[in-house]
This record gives sequence, structure tokens and C-alpha cells, in this order.
Amino acid sequence: MSIGSDSKETGAEAFAGALRDAINAKRMTLSRLQEKLRARGNRVSLATLSYWRSGARRPEGAQSLAAVADLEDLLDLDRGFLTKHLGPTNRTGPLGPIQFPIDEQAIERAVRDAYAALGAPYPDMSREVTTHSVTDVDADGNVAYCITRSIVQSTSGTITATPFLELTPGVDTPPPLISAVSGGRITQRYSHPNGEVHGVLFEFDTPVTAPNTTVVEWSIEYPPGYPTMRETGHAVARQCRELLVWTRFHPDALPDWCEERIETPTGTTVAEVTLDGGTSVHQVRRAFGPGAIELTWGYGPRE
Repeated sequence: MSIGSDSKETGAEAFAGALRDAINAKRMTLSRLQEKLRARGNRVSLATLSYWRSGARRPEGAQSLAAVADLEDLLDLDRGFLTKHLGPTNRTGPLGPIQFPIDEQAIERAVRDAYAALGAPYPDMSREVTTHSVTDVDADGNVAYCITRSIVQSTSGTITATPFLELTPGVDTPPPLISAVSGGRITQRYSHPNGEVHGVLFEFDTPVTAPNTTVVEWSIEYPPGYPTMRETGHAVARQCRELLVWTRFHPDALPDWCEERIETPTGTTVAEVTLDGGTSVHQVRRAFGPGAIELTWGYGPRE
């Protein structure tokens, strides 16, 4: 966002002035600021912070813009205070490779069919910068409800919508109820004949031009009588700055065992996870993708 048509400062200069004032008001050194950013998973170099403060460079790309959001928090500024001083940019930052996140060729073909039916280009021209997915498990131990919030970035041109899909490889299911919670509306729905891919086209409140972002939120409900679902997760086709999958169990249905499965182009890892006396499991990865984070659970002896 530019600071106004009557300003003679460039985005870098205006941002630098606002950042300097905030750092001076907080009486914080750049070294201390870098340490606090690093603790949040933002590995911005001391030199980069110095360039930003002097106006020699300006934040560019999704990773840097995420660091700016953390700077606003660390310096006790209103959300968007520093960002509003940045002028327009044509950079998206490093995108990394794009790849179908799971090793299932039949499912990828079905996903391509879904994109075509929804009128969306494949691969998608957006990426998830940050995604938090929260799943609730009912008293029978099955997935009942999932809500997901994402910061979505356009990687090329202007996008007005993006598909969100529910995949159940190897399991034929009826379509769950996918709803728009905030940030847009659902304009189309699709279910593949194999019953393993269901999805919607989520239209944003306003178009998004690269490298800008928007925040969207959608939910999935699994109605009574839905096939047993004791697995949840989230997959991304491009690298995501932060991916969180939080599974919350009903107090009367705490599992006897849980297993985490992480699938990336370099391979698949499987590990046992525990609730540690609580009622939930959270899985978080930074700079993750392409790939998928999954959690499965069960009751009684493990098969």
C-alpha cells in the first residue's frame, strides 16, 4: 500500500523512517530485534535489518513481509503500520518448486479434473504463505469439523479465486459440507466420480494482484453417517512459511495411539506422537512444502 499520492518519499524511504522512529521509541538495538525475530522463525540477517532501517533496501517477498508483520508486533505498533509505508512492488519473493504434494498419481489426475471443472488453471497461481488448520474429533473418535485459515498470495498476475479440495485417497466418500467463513464466498462445487476428491471454488472478496496477499477462512463439516474418518492433515504444493495442523479430541474419545506422517519430495517419515496428558496434538512446520502433514489415530491394539 502506498503512503499517498502527495508523498515524495519512495516506499523504501517512508518505510525506513517509520522503522527508525519505532526502533528509537522502543530503545531496542538491531541485534536484539534480530534475536526476537529469529525466535519467531524469521531468519532476517542483521545486515538486512540495517538496510531496511537506512532505506538502502526495502522488504520484498513473502518471507520479508512476514518479518515486517512480526516487527510491528515486537515494536508495539498497530498491525499494518509499517506495511502501509511500503510502495507497490512486482516481486513475489522466491517461490521454490511447485509439485503435487502426495505421491498418488490417480489422485493427481482427479485433482486436475477438479480444477478443470471449477475453471481454475492447474497448477494454481497462488500459494499459502501461512496456514492454520484446526480439526475437532467427536465422541466417537471421528473427524467432525475442520476450520482452516490461510494467508494466500498471488504468484502471477491477478487472481480472483482459488480451489480448496478435500482428498480421501482410496476412500469413496459423499461430499462433506465445505463453507466459506470469511474473506470470500463459494461460487462452485465439484465432486469427482471416484468419490475421493471434493472441492469448491473460493472467490475472494477482492482481486489479489502479485505479490499481494489476502486472508481467507473456510470450514468442512462431516455430517452424521459419514464414513469413519480417523485421519486429518493439510497439503501444500508450494513452500509455506508456516503450516500448523491442530487436532483436538473429545474428552471421551482420547486415542490409544497417534501417528504422524510427513510426506515431501525427499521421502516419507512416520513417527509416533502422544497427547502428553492433554486432549490435542499440534503439528507445526516452518518453511514446509511441497508436501503433506498428516495425523492418524486409533483405539485399542494397533493393527
